[in-house]
Amino acid sequence: MPAKDFREVADEVAAEMAAGRLRPGDRLPPQRDFAYARGIAVSTASRVYAELTRRGLVIGEVGRGTYVRSDLGGPRTVPVEPPPSAIDLQRTITYLPEQEAVIAETLAKLARGGAVEAALQQYGPTGTPHAQAVAARFLAAGDYAPSPADIRFAGNGRQAIAAALATLASAGERIGCEPLTYPVVKGIAAHLGIALIPLAMDEEGVCPDAILQAHRATPLSGLYLQPSLQNPLGTTMGLRRRADIAAVLERTGLVAIEDAVYGFFGDMLPLAALAPNHVIFIDSLSKRVAPGLTIGILGAPPGAGMGDRLGVALRQGGWAVTGFPLAAGVQWMSDGTAERLDAIKRRDARERQTLAREALAGLEVVGDARAYHLWLRLPDHWRAEAYATAALRRSIALSPASAFAVAPGHAQNAVRIALASPSLGDLATALERLRDLALAGDEHVLE
Repeated sequence: MPAKDFREVADEVAAEMAAGRLRPGDRLPPQRDFAYARGIAVSTASRVYAELTRRGLVIGEVGRGTYVRSDLGGPRTVPVEPPPSAIDLQRTITYLPEQEAVIAETLAKLARGGAVEAALQQYGPTGTPHAQAVAARFLAAGDYAPSPADIRFAGNGRQAIAAALATLASAGERIGCEPLTYPVVKGIAAHLGIALIPLAMDEEGVCPDAILQAHRATPLSGLYLQPSLQNPLGTTMGLRRRADIAAVLERTGLVAIEDAVYGFFGDMLPLAALAPNHVIFIDSLSKRVAPGLTIGILGAPPGAGMGDRLGVALRQGGWAVTGFPLAAGVQWMSDGTAERLDAIKRRDARERQTLAREALAGLEVVGDARAYHLWLRLPDHWRAEAYATAALRRSIALSPASAFAVAPGHAQNAVRIALASPSLGDLATALERLRDLALAGDEHVLE
């Protein structure tokens, strides 16, 4: 009798879920036990579990096993857009009431300055020489001083990341990253056919040896890293760790994408300052100013044609900046508006972190106290997806660890709580409900 194909076994398990013999929240047996029960090899069982994960039927959690998804057969536990009625602790959208007057004032200056005609023009990835010079000065930090000629512009930070990934890797190639990472990067990589390779990390971020090990196993085409206030964990690399990773980049010739959109909350030297020839530096104005009127900024490594390659990717992907956001962005970067809003948001983030840590006292909270998000590790009687489902039923939208996991088995029993969007009053209410929920007993009592 021929051995079963892993897809055939996965179909059998899926049928058991559809028939109700395996219910949402049920734990699958360890792979060795599963293999014995099904009469298949352990290696085949591993492929079955990976296939079930790929289909979105199960989720693996670090140290806890593999479970049938809590949202199986119904709407997603956490939708892409939170319901309008829910308190949004899912997205890190930062727009404060005091911003409106500041932004309105600068937009009026833009109109009075005769820049409207220029704002209505079409521009390529290089924008204008003036825009490049302004952005280069704006990004400069410590020893990092990009040349204006190496600056490129995208419509937003996400598009900048997409262009950088497309520049470094072709379909079927590998990019190393943190095992829990910005979910949009997972989607971009999937659309581009790029494999994301999870790299071991500790409390400071990715371990340099993990990069070398992954690169030796099968060559990487580059890295995607968030050295400052990493999303979702909130870790920040110290200077020594950044220097060690810079040394790895120099040694291997790899280029890293440094996602620095949260960098303005801290004061760490960019990785690009330590390995300028091996880092594509990315920032945007979405978190600094407003998500509805933003630009993405890329600082390319000098020489080797990287700026030109990024420009090609931006054009081909339809990701290049348009005139009005570019004109507004240049205004904000040059007249001090972006810096003023940076300071306001840094104060606001610290206030919200203090509120959150006091409200969640007694629970395990992880992350940088300067960030607009934190990582809540749940008590053992909860699973992350069930907790997120229960929270949504209480009109609170947040993200379970599975939303950030690059590969099966990397999801922790935790949720990310984004602090930026609601009013302070709504945030306090939501946090109180979340603490009560976390301390409650049976995870299956979802009311």
